[in-house]
Amino acid sequence: MAITSANQLELLQTAEAVAREKMIDPGLVIEAMEESLARAAKSRYGSEMDIRVKIDRRTGRATFTRVRTVVEDEALENYQSELTVKQARQYMAEPKVGDVYEEEVPPVDLGRIAAQSAKQVILQKVREAERDRQYEEFKDRQGTIINGQVKREEYGNLIVDVGRGEAILRRNEKIGRESYRPGDRIRCYVKDVRREARGPQIFLSRTAPEFMSELFKMEVPEIYDGIIEIKAVARDPGSRAKIAVISYDSSIDPVGACVGMRGSRVQAVVNELQGEKIDIIPWNEDVPTFLVNALQPAEVSKVVLDEDAERIEVVVPDEQLSLAIGRRGQNVRLASQLTGLDIDIMTEEEESKRRQKEFEERTQLFMDTLDLDEFFAQLLVAEGFTNLEEVAYVEQDELLVIDGVDEDTAHELQTRAREHLEEQARKALEHARELGVEDSLVEFEGLTPQMVEALAEDGIKTLEDFATCADWELAGGWTTVDGQRTKDEGLLEKFSVDLAEAQNMIMTARVMLGWVDPEDMVAQAAAEAEATAEDKAEA
Repeated sequence: MAITSANQLELLQTAEAVAREKMIDPGLVIEAMEESLARAAKSRYGSEMDIRVKIDRRTGRATFTRVRTVVEDEALENYQSELTVKQARQYMAEPKVGDVYEEEVPPVDLGRIAAQSAKQVILQKVREAERDRQYEEFKDRQGTIINGQVKREEYGNLIVDVGRGEAILRRNEKIGRESYRPGDRIRCYVKDVRREARGPQIFLSRTAPEFMSELFKMEVPEIYDGIIEIKAVARDPGSRAKIAVISYDSSIDPVGACVGMRGSRVQAVVNELQGEKIDIIPWNEDVPTFLVNALQPAEVSKVVLDEDAERIEVVVPDEQLSLAIGRRGQNVRLASQLTGLDIDIMTEEEESKRRQKEFEERTQLFMDTLDLDEFFAQLLVAEGFTNLEEVAYVEQDELLVIDGVDEDTAHELQTRAREHLEEQARKALEHARELGVEDSLVEFEGLTPQMVEALAEDGIKTLEDFATCADWELAGGWTTVDGQRTKDEGLLEKFSVDLAEAQNMIMTARVMLGWVDPEDMVAQAAAEAEATAEDKAEA
């Protein structure tokens, strides 16, 4: 097949037809044709030649050009696509290294094999262009709701026709009791769009919390307009969900707006989610207050928040326990997901027993260590003293407010407490030295003898050993495995050493050993502070 005037216009017509069918730029199809013709020409003239083809966008005429580059004499490797400065003078007035000499060559006559190869190149380029178009179209729709039609089911996964492409709804992204047949209409959340070799992969979801958020945005104009904001969503897909909302207009009730007249708005979402029950909860910056709302419909008597451990204790009346926990723990689990905290629920009776046990343990501590009678020890506990350090080093005025305590008694109490603490420290230091602790660790500022003893019992006996520790190894922390948070006990956690203190001590040890440059630490801290400030500004 020769490229003659008879089929020049046919090239443009073919490009236009393919572009319309695949909904891509006609220029991309013409570029594919140019590349395919260039390949065919190379097979005719020789693969070492640099043959390029240009198709006129108006007339369809294909121009075949041989390109040669001017190089240094010693750099000449391929005489078919390169020429020296001396050789170039035959064709150019003042050739320089890097100049390009082009000469038109006769069009090739495409044989059957060359024509088939050209066709494959064009099809490949068109497929790539089509994939790029699909990716560009759907990547901007990630995080939105899309309507589609079920095409088929493969191993429990649904293949959904979404217009100009196909998407997949995996088995674990479907609501449990849902069932679809080919041809059914379906509404999903575009969870992810990935560019892969086989084309863009569009992953859908109906179980994602964001799906519920987007549904409410469609049904509640105030959310779409930004007057009401969805702060958090927790779902047990197909069964129950909790959604926290806040209004930035004091005249609009966020819960009422989401429920709608006679429940019309929330019912539309419930219907889409196959009857999933939805609790709409007012958001509150105060975590305990928010948690009380999140545990509805159960009533809460008391909330104790431990911010360091990201845990919260909730006390409920005895008859409210089952309601607060919910069937199979559903209510407390969703409340935990909504607040981002671990929640411990106990009844008023259980909390009373625990407080009584703590009171008795502290009373016994003061009786044993300070040689006090039970009544006097109970007075100390009732005033809020929990350990010997508080008694030993508190301002004396705080002891004088206790009934029956004068200055002499307060002085005697503090003397006994300090003597006992000093004795404990002496024994701890002796034990640590018996375990082989070096002076570098004993003399390190911030570590008490009891801390040194605890470290030595775990094999940390030198300043170098201490400097290799991680902050969580000392202060403890929490690890999430398969959605379950587990406690990591810290070596110094019982001495009330938090993560910031542990990190500071470890870095100080590293500086003392010369492992870290103090100037680098200052620069790093400044960079982190700047990054934090930028994040806050963007938020």
